[in-house]
Amino acid sequence: MTSSEIRPLLEPFLLGGVYLRNRVFVAGHTTNFGHDNRPTVRHVDYHAERANGGAGMIITEAIRVHPTSAGRHISLGSFDDASIPAYAAVAEAVRAGGAAIFAQIMHAGRQASGDATRTAAWAPAGVPWAAGAHIPHAMGRSDIATVVAAFGAAARRMRAAGYDGVEVHLGHGHLLQQFLSPFSNTRDDAYGGDADRRLRLTREVLTEVLAQAPGLPVGIRVSADEFLPGGLTPPDVVEIVATLRGEFPLAYVHVSHSAYHGSYSLATQMADMSFGHAPFRHHAALFKREFPGLPVLAVCRLDTLAEAADLVRSGDADLVGLARPHIADPHLVRRAMAGEPARSCLACNQGCVGRLEASLPISCVVNPEVGAERAWAAVWAGPHEETRRVLVVGGGPAGTEAALAAHRAGHEVTLAEAADRLGGQIVLAAQVAGRERLGLLAAEPAARLAATGVSVRLGLRVTADDLVPGGRLAGFDDVIVATGSRPLRRELPAGPPVFDLWQAVRALADLRGTVVVRDDEGSWAAASVAEHLARLGAKVHLVVPTASLAARVTTYSKLALTRRLGDLGVKAHLLRSVTGANGDRVTLQDSLTGETEELTGVSAVVDAGRPEAADEIYRALDGQDSAPRVHVVGDANAPRTALEAVYEGRLAGAFLTDPVGGATALAQAG
Repeated sequence: MTSSEIRPLLEPFLLGGVYLRNRVFVAGHTTNFGHDNRPTVRHVDYHAERANGGAGMIITEAIRVHPTSAGRHISLGSFDDASIPAYAAVAEAVRAGGAAIFAQIMHAGRQASGDATRTAAWAPAGVPWAAGAHIPHAMGRSDIATVVAAFGAAARRMRAAGYDGVEVHLGHGHLLQQFLSPFSNTRDDAYGGDADRRLRLTREVLTEVLAQAPGLPVGIRVSADEFLPGGLTPPDVVEIVATLRGEFPLAYVHVSHSAYHGSYSLATQMADMSFGHAPFRHHAALFKREFPGLPVLAVCRLDTLAEAADLVRSGDADLVGLARPHIADPHLVRRAMAGEPARSCLACNQGCVGRLEASLPISCVVNPEVGAERAWAAVWAGPHEETRRVLVVGGGPAGTEAALAAHRAGHEVTLAEAADRLGGQIVLAAQVAGRERLGLLAAEPAARLAATGVSVRLGLRVTADDLVPGGRLAGFDDVIVATGSRPLRRELPAGPPVFDLWQAVRALADLRGTVVVRDDEGSWAAASVAEHLARLGAKVHLVVPTASLAARVTTYSKLALTRRLGDLGVKAHLLRSVTGANGDRVTLQDSLTGETEELTGVSAVVDAGRPEAADEIYRALDGQDSAPRVHVVGDANAPRTALEAVYEGRLAGAFLTDPVGGATALAQAG
């Protein structure tokens, strides 16, 4: 990518009177870095890194305005004036990096989990956001007045903390959108019943915000489409914005989409790689056509600056937000201006959204330094241990990352890979429909290795005997074992042919008829293969021994995945196990009752059972006095995901002497 390709993005812009050095912004996204609902040093370092990386503006993650929206202590809130200094520290760091900073303020409404605080969520009506969720408290007039005052107080505090502007969140199915939407607002009083009354709370909030933060530009974030039957549609939201713009001096409209609802709608909010590139850019274009004089901010699944530049060039948006790409590479803009390659976001929703759902701080598959920027900067600044000769065995995500990190730490590195290309299992995974973007996790590290002094030896299969004195590869000080894992296959001797996961991916085009997919892990592996086979015309039965389908896939992705599987006719058999087969018949057993049933006409079985670590080299060398020091990372350590593989690879390469101590120090720093 050249600077000429992104020239439209590099133009400065005046947003509500605030000078922005370019048209790229980091959209608000939750980090789970908070403590006691206040920003921490991790926030300071995280946002400073992205400001230093060249972004024109940073919008904070949602700052909750009232304790009934807090949910957990790791979220951000501004409930009293004592929070001002913590927010000021973030603003100061961002502005020192040359970027502007706007504070996004919101109330989550009915989906605010009250488990941590033992409080009820507030909502326009007592309707939960999803099946099985808590029933919220239907707000009374005094509750509404409390929330209005809380929005104003939060805006006042952000002004006192030195923020350049405020973004009032009217979208993503949070409280204000819950009042705006006929889907969630079933009231028949002054705050519900028709479009004008549903708008009343938003009017009161904007009035209070503008009064409490005079002179501060105020923008709004909206969901252009709720993707819900009976919910808000783009024409509805255009009318809402037109009304608000006529009544309030809006600095901009930030156009997103979705509602926080336990359906496909929620999956669009953090659209993963299966959605393709820029699937919702038409929403921003609609608002730009309707409001040519109002700055329009676009966001969601814009993977590259080139895609973002196209929106500005075509007049579909004035500013473009890239949240996940800035998680993957905080120096996205600076690298592009210098003509350097950036790390690409995979849109896998694994280290970011997946960890959020588990109430963990965000991370990133391709950027393990997320949330520990200062600590990692100190690691790379040195001093480093003495130069050592390092052999990395295995060229998958763990091995390539280990080689890159060890080289950066000043060591002499050789990487040996048995195959004729780097990437390991990722190369296979990227062949599955909808998962192609995973191929970047093989291609980009390979390109970075080619630009270093690392010796990459393809087609070289290494054994433990090669590494001991007298062996053909003897003489290395350290060996990092990154040999991955292998799939297991449970045979059905009297039944149809059985394929392990790797065999199935290689034979996808040949698997026809009725195919049974055994899924013991609930990961993307089985689900994506099942989807691919169904797209090719197979009749797929997904057999799952647990009570949950795709249990290890984040809800944000699962709600789209299950819709696609349903549309393709994939049948899920939950709480079932394969216990036998005879001819083209496969027997399933109910995990609860022990009762059995048969699937007939089965042409093949794909066994996506638990893999096993390919750790033979580690086992053979571990503890041998005559052997080099050995480290084991990624699936060879324990079969998990690319997130852990890349992280462990970087740790091993950076901390050859004491990877566990290095990991502990980084965790404490974070």
